[in-house]
Amino acid sequence: MGESSRIAGQDSLRADARRNRRRILSAARVVFAEHGIDAPMATVARRAGVGVATLYRRFPTREALVRAAFAHQMDICARTLTEALADPDPWQGFQRLVETVCELQREERGFPAAFVAAFPDSTREHARVREQAEQDFMTLVRRAQAAGVLRADFHPSDIAVALLSHCGLVTALPDDRAASRRLVAYLLQSFRAEAAHGPLPAPSALSLRSLPLAAHGSQGQRSSGT
Repeated sequence: MGESSRIAGQDSLRADARRNRRRILSAARVVFAEHGIDAPMATVARRAGVGVATLYRRFPTREALVRAAFAHQMDICARTLTEALADPDPWQGFQRLVETVCELQREERGFPAAFVAAFPDSTREHARVREQAEQDFMTLVRRAQAAGVLRADFHPSDIAVALLSHCGLVTALPDDRAASRRLVAYLLQSFRAEAAHGPLPAPSALSLRSLPLAAHGSQGQRSSGT
């Protein structure tokens, strides 16, 4: 084989690999939306039209597949949190963060579970990033409370309850953007300091890490298999 033929062959293999990767990630987002992020990897491979071995060569663990499938959405969340912390108006930063996460929930139904997922095989670096994000969010909350714009009795579990409520709406009404935006506006208004006209019941024990989204599909049914 001549040099040009060998290079052409390599380019063809690389193109095939890129196509397979795109097909796998596209299929993963659909399957995770329908069945949850614990859906069988074989189901993703079938939807993508590739062999299971091909899928595992590209993504050796479920975590790797989930993180790659929703990398764009994760990057948006991370960037929005950074921008929220840098915003001189802590309420504007808080509001933009909540609106952005909820919009991603509406656009990509598999994303909520990926957003809160904690995998047993997570790397130390991934765990560190998650912990830093949680600390940054609490810094944003404290800044907004100190500025008198976020109600003083806001609890971290409140954001988990809000995301769970919004996820239920977009699952039932995936194409109703108006309903989604109105619910988010209601939730944000209830978080404002001026909305605190009386004591609230005790906060939930729910947290982002314990949301049932992490183990359930869009219809709340656990998938089986690995």
